[in-house]
Amino acid sequence: MSTEDPQALAEAERIYHEILSRTPEHDFDPTIERVRRTVDLLGNPQHAYRVVHLTGTNGKSSTSRMVERLLREHGLRTGRFTSPHLASVRERIAVDGEPLSPEAFVAAWHDVAPYVEMVDAQLDAEGQSRLSFFEVLTVMALAAFADAPVDVAVLEVGMGGEWDSTNVADAEVAIVTPVAMDHERWLGHDLTSIAEVKAGIVKDGTTLVSAIQAEGVESVLMTAAASHGSRYVREGVDVEVLDRRVAVGGQLLALRGLGGVYTEVFVPLHGEHQAHNALLALVAGEVLLHGGGALDAGAVEAAFADADSPGRLELVRSSPAVLVDAAHNPAGAEALVAAVEEAFAFKRLVGVVGVLADKDAEGILAVLEPHLAEVVVTQSASQRALPVEDLAEIAQDVFGEDRVHVAERVGDAVALAVELAERDDSLGAGVVVTGSITVVADVRALFGRD
Repeated sequence: MSTEDPQALAEAERIYHEILSRTPEHDFDPTIERVRRTVDLLGNPQHAYRVVHLTGTNGKSSTSRMVERLLREHGLRTGRFTSPHLASVRERIAVDGEPLSPEAFVAAWHDVAPYVEMVDAQLDAEGQSRLSFFEVLTVMALAAFADAPVDVAVLEVGMGGEWDSTNVADAEVAIVTPVAMDHERWLGHDLTSIAEVKAGIVKDGTTLVSAIQAEGVESVLMTAAASHGSRYVREGVDVEVLDRRVAVGGQLLALRGLGGVYTEVFVPLHGEHQAHNALLALVAGEVLLHGGGALDAGAVEAAFADADSPGRLELVRSSPAVLVDAAHNPAGAEALVAAVEEAFAFKRLVGVVGVLADKDAEGILAVLEPHLAEVVVTQSASQRALPVEDLAEIAQDVFGEDRVHVAERVGDAVALAVELAERDDSLGAGVVVTGSITVVADVRALFGRD
């Protein structure tokens, strides 16, 4: 039973919808100057704590959560800013691992509202739009972390890096997860262009920790580190995943960090990609806490054993198993299918897929097709969702008409997928829901995971 004050909860919802009326986070001006004006008026709260900054294409939220948990295990008070959210916008701004309470969310808004209004007025006089939804949330997060106060803030970019709102902060550690094609409209139509935008989070003196990257991406990051006099730590060269074994409920890892080797580290998350995310988190912790020296093995084990990543290959029902995963691009879909094949022994797997209109629906479906017996296409409640009839047409081209089913409502899609999965034999049947964070959020709510 919720202990949240109904009045505070209602006020937090009102404020959220007020902010939501602004320019949405997927439609914005690629500049940080608007946010910089606002935080300058606030006294630059982002300079009141140390910062770990994350960019990349996939794995940012999972890695953010593992970094934050590791730092907290070492006694630091933490802030975590991630996006998007699954059930409540307050998930995006967490202090000590917990989403802001309704009261704290309301207080954060009232702290920044006068300054937001001042900048809005300046922008209006200049013929520009008001601060966007994501810009306002970023300012609220930075202010809330200073008010807490936190020792370290873990900030995930909303998109890109160079002109992302979060880049008003100067990070001690910058993490770049694998860079792949996504958000081409804003970031560019090749990996090098995308990497150049993401490399913008590297500042003078930053330690850059990078996942294994494509050659062109590697060159961009190396150049960025050199130009800023930054230490460059590369997975596969300086640090690595030495070993990983599937275990009940997750995997056991051996990780070589900067400070030494950590063995028998249990991570309750599925998929090889999560092992690499854990390595990046570990190295960030080594750098921030000990300048690259070894961490206490017991603290590392405790932190990673308690790691979670809602909506990322999460089991929301058993018999038949229903998994949800927020893969929203082909690279994410590839990680999903590899993890499912490794961790689950499905004899028959049916997909439920809903995709946002600006995503590569055909690319996602093409990755999933060899692994799904049938697919049910649907659309989430998001205004950005690709209409189900359009998605169905794409799916039929990829799967063939006989393997494609259509359900406009997400709940109906899941029910149909369960029925299809169990059609021949319930033993070994499974359903995977994927394609966007919004369809995953809808399904988690159906199963009471909000």
